[in-house]
Amino acid sequence: MTDTMSVPNGWVCLYPPVSSLTEDNRSTSQTVTMSLDSRGLAYADGFFTTMGVIDGLILWSDYHYQRLVSHAEALQLNTNSEELLAVLQLYAQQLEQGMLKLVVTRAAQDVRGYGYTPSADGSDCEIWLKATAMRVSTALQLSLPNGNLVPIQPYASAICLSSQIACLPPSLAGLKSLNRLDNVLASGELQQIKADPLVSKLASTLGEGLLRDMNGQWVEGTMSNVFYQLAEEPLSESKTTSSVHKDNENYLTTGQWYTPSMAQSGVAGVMRQVIIDALSTTQYPVIIRSLQDEDLPKLTHLFFCNALRGIMPMSSLTLLSGEVVDLESA
Repeated sequence: MTDTMSVPNGWVCLYPPVSSLTEDNRSTSQTVTMSLDSRGLAYADGFFTTMGVIDGLILWSDYHYQRLVSHAEALQLNTNSEELLAVLQLYAQQLEQGMLKLVVTRAAQDVRGYGYTPSADGSDCEIWLKATAMRVSTALQLSLPNGNLVPIQPYASAICLSSQIACLPPSLAGLKSLNRLDNVLASGELQQIKADPLVSKLASTLGEGLLRDMNGQWVEGTMSNVFYQLAEEPLSESKTTSSVHKDNENYLTTGQWYTPSMAQSGVAGVMRQVIIDALSTTQYPVIIRSLQDEDLPKLTHLFFCNALRGIMPMSSLTLLSGEVVDLESA
């Protein structure tokens, strides 16, 4: 990519396929319109990932690369993930700070309808990118055990939503596929609650909604994964003497954290895996454990997380019954 390249205004289709891009034609990508025949539009046949950019670098780029590889394999798409990541890094350098959203869809097929022609390397793709200049908050950060820093947001409140997310076959569970209608409806429910004048006091601090899947297990937030601690688990001496503050470096490493499985529903997020890996060699590695109705009153700590906002700690959780569970946040 040449020095004359500018950050695209709107969506850019990275084509021809990334594996055949050259240094010369990378700088000539044009803003184009997606065809109404796109399989991504017609069938949600593809996946996406959203990356934060700070100082011209993609945050957690290794984890986004793993997503590119795993999702292409799961959906039988032919992508050169190494070259694609190199292109994204060039755009990140130009953007300096903001967000990159990448959408990968299966290219048009000769087979009518849902079908596609299988091949050893997978289907050809259309790869779309949108770069958005924005402030990525890093005012408060936690140091992970491996030395990496992760943003942490101010405390907020959470609420259990009546919306549910789909249970999926093993080949699709955990993927950040383009089919996010269950999350769309859940986010709409959360916005309705925030706009309700009867809950205006709650709405002012409401940060996220907790979602069940169709089996009744609480799995994730509307835009994030969830981690939690329970009262009956042994607490370290430091935790029994005082609660953990949001900017305390021991927040993640004190006590036993759990996170729900993504084996049947939900999205296996980048930040979720970052935290699991960071705590894997500590005294309390993260345990994959379902979150049931009977667990909710026993919660002592709860946070949501995603790759853009980092950790979002909660001070309370409002249950479907209206009961409020106060979480330790002092």
